[in-house]
Amino acid sequence: MYQYTDFDRQFVQLRAAQYRDQLERWQAGKLSDDEFRPLRLQNGWYVQRYAPMLRIAVPYGELSSAQLRVLACIARDYDAPDAALLADAQSRQDALDTAAGSAPAARLVKGVGHFTTRQNVQFNWIPLDKSADVMDLLASVNMHGIQTSGNCIRNITSDERAGIAVDEIADPRPFCEIIRQWSTLHPEFAFLPRKFKIAVTGALEDRAATHWHDVGLHVVKNDAGETGFRVLVGGGMGRTPVIATTIRDFLPWAEILNYLEAVVRVYNRWGRRDNMYKARIKILVKAEGQRYIDEVEAEYAQILEHDGAPHTITQAELDRVSASFVPPALQCDRKSADSKIAHILRAAAEDDVEFGRWLQQNVAPHKNPDLRAVTLSFKRLGQSPGDATADQLEQAAELAEQYSAGEVRVTHDQNLVLPWVRCDALPELWRAARKAGFARPNIRLLTDMIACPGGDFCALANARSLPIASAITARYQDLDELHDLGEIDLHISGCINSCGHHHSGHIGILGVDKDGKEWYQVTLGGSDGSALSGEPVPGKVVGPSFSAAEVPEVIEALLDTYRQQRQQSGGRSETFIATLRRVGIEPFKTAANSARLERRTAASEADREEHSL
Repeated sequence: MYQYTDFDRQFVQLRAAQYRDQLERWQAGKLSDDEFRPLRLQNGWYVQRYAPMLRIAVPYGELSSAQLRVLACIARDYDAPDAALLADAQSRQDALDTAAGSAPAARLVKGVGHFTTRQNVQFNWIPLDKSADVMDLLASVNMHGIQTSGNCIRNITSDERAGIAVDEIADPRPFCEIIRQWSTLHPEFAFLPRKFKIAVTGALEDRAATHWHDVGLHVVKNDAGETGFRVLVGGGMGRTPVIATTIRDFLPWAEILNYLEAVVRVYNRWGRRDNMYKARIKILVKAEGQRYIDEVEAEYAQILEHDGAPHTITQAELDRVSASFVPPALQCDRKSADSKIAHILRAAAEDDVEFGRWLQQNVAPHKNPDLRAVTLSFKRLGQSPGDATADQLEQAAELAEQYSAGEVRVTHDQNLVLPWVRCDALPELWRAARKAGFARPNIRLLTDMIACPGGDFCALANARSLPIASAITARYQDLDELHDLGEIDLHISGCINSCGHHHSGHIGILGVDKDGKEWYQVTLGGSDGSALSGEPVPGKVVGPSFSAAEVPEVIEALLDTYRQQRQQSGGRSETFIATLRRVGIEPFKTAANSARLERRTAASEADREEHSL
């Protein structure tokens, strides 16, 4: 992990002290609400539907066990709303469930951290009068909320297997850290037309959803074997889903900051400040096309020729930052990797079929053949996707210390990865993870879904995501059935802002507002660009929106159609996304709409029968 320098630590601590002063001036009436609002937002403090929300940056997804323990402390000691506030919020949510025609399915909880798709951590109930104390606590372990909000360059994200992936061209983390330092409080880019997100991958497989970001950077090699970047610009979700455009096939690595300066500068100059719905860079790139690219190249030439290329990365600087990402010294036994794996597979057959499934779903190969990357699943019945209680955060810290050199990674799919696990420790880790509730072998399966907090917490949401996630999870608890269905990306968003990335799901669910009531659109065929999903593409809407009570039956109808349509080859079933692309959307669309009609007919008959009595 990157080790903060004295300057880094002082910077974060001074920022926390500055925020305390701002908070105290606001509390004393020396700052108005309007004056304080941008100051708190610049440090990650929102005010949401019922209470403040804090968003904490986790640059490129890396967390130490010490940082996890501080997050656990925040969950336990600070994420605690007034009992009356929580009860009032819950009664409103229960009323929405009743209006939707379903029993209350989700309970609002406190003392929980939420991992997001962009490798941040959020808390939903911290009172503002405690916010400065939390900032001090975060600063004690080199954490903060700087630029997790506002129209600026947000948290730099990456592949959770960065530095350890077997398909990696080069470790992207040093470049992520250099970009983070360049972008933090960049004076020219503090007030962009809209928020700006950068994702970086160093692997052949895109596990960072780079095509869906404002800027996506792929580490590549040219014909001469030199390292550089393929630069993608203008991706994004929201009201207008757009796949990023490649504007440079190869850029020398030393020039990436100079080029990013040109990319963002042209956007800052021409982005639509008159209309927030058209202010993202994706709209500018889509509207201007080659003209935007030409202006970036002209600006880049200006930076190189006339400005003296001020942000060129030297080899010495890259070496300095890279030194913080040296793999930990781990004591591995002298057995060969092959014999270790053979031993583990024998143990799987002798011990438990679930252990074998866990090896298949939750354990990934590693650049070091003596090691593996292990995903801890935070998707379970009775808990919202991405949520972690204080006790669970502590347990994850203990597993990281015992099995992964004190380090975890936050994934795009809202789980945690242990990146430094010895092969011979896998059986012992599995038992410990199972005891903690993290060993469910559902990674990449239906219940390993992505979901934003939705209307349960977010003031922008049109509908709630979490009850839908809960209902689908409850329906698909049988592991045999989940493994038979195979790998399926299910993504749920509570509004068109798409924080749940519904556009890129094989099955996407979007909450919409119709006459003040919650309804849901279903999309099919989306992709985030991973090896399973293929080229990135937004999903297609299957028909009119569905009620909350109808959604689980619609999902069941879609999956039944998949079972009927899939082909077998070599004893393996065709995947959901492959079947969908082969047969087209129409059979699935027909099944979804038939499920809705059947439910509404049954409900009408039940209603008539009740009235006749």
